[in-house]
Amino acid sequence: AVVVLFLAYFLMVSGHTFRRKLVKLSGPTLTRKKITVQMLNEIGVQIQRYLLVQVVVSVLVGIATWLAFLWVGLEHAAVWGVAATVLNLIPYLGPILITGGAVLLALLQFGTFGMALTVGAISLAINSLEGYLLMPWLAGRASRMNAVVVFAGLLFWGWLWGAWGLLLGMPVMMAIKSVCDHVDEFKPVGEFMGD
Repeated sequence: AVVVLFLAYFLMVSGHTFRRKLVKLSGPTLTRKKITVQMLNEIGVQIQRYLLVQVVVSVLVGIATWLAFLWVGLEHAAVWGVAATVLNLIPYLGPILITGGAVLLALLQFGTFGMALTVGAISLAINSLEGYLLMPWLAGRASRMNAVVVFAGLLFWGWLWGAWGLLLGMPVMMAIKSVCDHVDEFKPVGEFMGD
């Protein structure tokens, strides 16, 4: 996390230095430079859309968690909803923390394992529906990518890099698709990845 923070800081401080260097390295012709700028702009727009979808889905998870916990009578359901919204942005660990904390609180509040398992199952169901169905579908729509490709890509990047792969895999796939859409030799790959 510290490395990512420092990398993000230095990328922001450098401004458009890397953008200018990529345009310069793209070739001597104005056409290639124009294609490179279009590609970089498209990558930026797609990543912004993806982040917006991520925030919207996290808010939906928070609302669903709040309403479900309120329905079963768990104390401080609104606090759990806010925590689910924030922690949903952290792959794997966020949903585990919410589910584990909710199970522990339910066990303390209700005093039965049955109710604790019910609360855990509700939390797990909400996070599973979001992670396996809603997020890949919405991310595919926002990035104009095939939902199957999004799901398979997230599986691949998650397998390759773990939690970081789930977090960074979608932006990497968007960049790959944008490059494929603008380079003639890779246009079939871009078409395959598209919706």
